[in-house]
Amino acid sequence: MTEPSKTPELIKTFIQRASLKQEVHANTIKIFNDFKEVISGLYEVSKDTVANQPKKLRFEYEERGKFEVKFTFGSDILIFVMHTNVFEFPRDHIVMKTSYVKEDKDRSYCGVINIYNFIADSFRFNRVNDVGYMIGRIFVNKDSHYFIEGKRELGFLYTNFASSIIDKKAVKKIVDSAILYTIKFDLLTPPFDHVKEVSVHEMKNTLDNMKIKTGKRLGFRFQGDHKEGEANK
Repeated sequence: MTEPSKTPELIKTFIQRASLKQEVHANTIKIFNDFKEVISGLYEVSKDTVANQPKKLRFEYEERGKFEVKFTFGSDILIFVMHTNVFEFPRDHIVMKTSYVKEDKDRSYCGVINIYNFIADSFRFNRVNDVGYMIGRIFVNKDSHYFIEGKRELGFLYTNFASSIIDKKAVKKIVDSAILYTIKFDLLTPPFDHVKEVSVHEMKNTLDNMKIKTGKRLGFRFQGDHKEGEANK
């Protein structure tokens, strides 16, 4: 049983940590709302231009609840998801070694916004075996400093946690970079030997129900065609 004399200190620690996490969470929601506003704004100013193209192009914006935004353009979908929990960087992470965090450990607690890229047809045809890719995740702390782990345009531009402060301008750059990366991130055809076999059951089903696992780096392949060792031959 905890000694009575220690209880006030425990409560003090609880209040401090819980309050910090609530502050980070509230700040992350604010930033995520900026993402919603930037993406919806891009959609609104561009939808007429896209609609007037000779070929019909898919171009859609959808808020899927408080913590998720889905943006469809052509054959791609970007999904921005805010995690509802607050995280701290691992001790061996580069951020933890900076003087910025060493001066105030509370700065290492962050909310997280993840960015995923999916193929639009995966949703259109309900191909539940298809995979998406996380192309970036944004960490935001109580003071609106941010750090991004990500691919190419995203990962290389936003790595200075101590000096990078996220605002509407920064959010727009992140959204633009995510879209640009996605446009350049093409669907690759898989090796022939990975897709040369298909079962009668799979072939008799309609395309949208076939167990073809598709992803930009997988290309496409039938589930269960090979054992892992055989597939790598």
